[in-house]
Amino acid sequence: MEKWVKTNFPGVRYRRHSIRKHGVKKDMYFSIRYKLNGRDKEEGLGWASQDWTAAKAYDALKELRENVKRGEGPQSLREKREIELKRQEQQRIEATRLKKEAITFKVFFEESYLPQARADKKASSVIREKILFDKWLKGAIGHILLRDVLPFHMEKLKLDMAKKRQSPRSIEYALAVVRQVFRAASRMGCHGGAIPTSGVKIPKVDNARMRFLTRTEAAELLRALRAKSLDAHDMTLISLHCGLRFGEIAALTWQDVDLDKGVMTIRDAKTGSRYAFLTRQAIEMLKGRPAGKPAEYVFPGRGGKMTRVSPTFFRVVDELKLNEGVDDRRLKICFHSCRHSYASWLVEEGQDLYTVQKLLGHKTNVMTQRYAHLAENRLREAVRALGRSLQKMEPDKIINVTTAK
Repeated sequence: MEKWVKTNFPGVRYRRHSIRKHGVKKDMYFSIRYKLNGRDKEEGLGWASQDWTAAKAYDALKELRENVKRGEGPQSLREKREIELKRQEQQRIEATRLKKEAITFKVFFEESYLPQARADKKASSVIREKILFDKWLKGAIGHILLRDVLPFHMEKLKLDMAKKRQSPRSIEYALAVVRQVFRAASRMGCHGGAIPTSGVKIPKVDNARMRFLTRTEAAELLRALRAKSLDAHDMTLISLHCGLRFGEIAALTWQDVDLDKGVMTIRDAKTGSRYAFLTRQAIEMLKGRPAGKPAEYVFPGRGGKMTRVSPTFFRVVDELKLNEGVDDRRLKICFHSCRHSYASWLVEEGQDLYTVQKLLGHKTNVMTQRYAHLAENRLREAVRALGRSLQKMEPDKIINVTTAK
């Protein structure tokens, strides 16, 4: 490299390369000199072969000096280059995001969301979501790019499902699946915008079972089931006496049952693992079943775990006419009604709602509150008892609380 040479532009100089040519002349390297924070500073810009000239170098110098004067913007070439690199990186990230988002809802669901769901969720949940996608979501938004799915499409989906007499619960479930898909897309960097279900009003759902079996109805149901299917009888008895869901009963293995202590371990249930306590009748029933190996199911199905409630249960319910004339599904007797009956009986027997909540395995008391009305008779009787005790008080011993000081 040759010595530095001043130019006609103050603060700009250059030096020539000893060998390399740019056109017919030797290539020139430009730099600028200026003061920053009271100190002299010199920074190189680049070569003439890179399209730098003395005039361009001076323009860059003027920009820095102006930034220093205003106290805004980059005040050195290094800072300017760092800002430019960050800008370019942001552009690259944005371009990558837009490229990822340039896929349809259908493609993302089938190629990304579904494989991840199969790894993380229960098989039954994945099957339900796939059926829902095939029946409703694919036709409604499957062809639309992720970034172009809007709340408008969600409202139209709600309307279309309602017109085809789908229940509020089904519509709620459809919106929930869409929400989960977009959350997964956000985690995977395939969606950077708002989730289209945000702000969309979810249909009000009330699927709470309002009817429970009387003790007489339960006894008749068990008696009829015993005559037709021992498994159906025993599973119904477990639900009535221990408050278990069908899935929890189907998942029971012999290692989960401790007949000596009268306890069952409910593993990996809907709201986490818990213990369930056996009644005397439940213990005797289980003792009468052929015990299997620790890891074997207490109620085995064909080829392994039982996957659905026995049709015998529903046939017996029909034969006993438990649902005759009932058109509200919340009032129809189904297998889950056995768990509902267990909780209702507990409340009727005087157990507090917190105890019932723990026995049912509810995470919060929101679900358990549906049984609160059953405690009204106990509360009413408590007030009546107080009234009777007050009647026994002597008149001159009764204090008028409105005038007492």
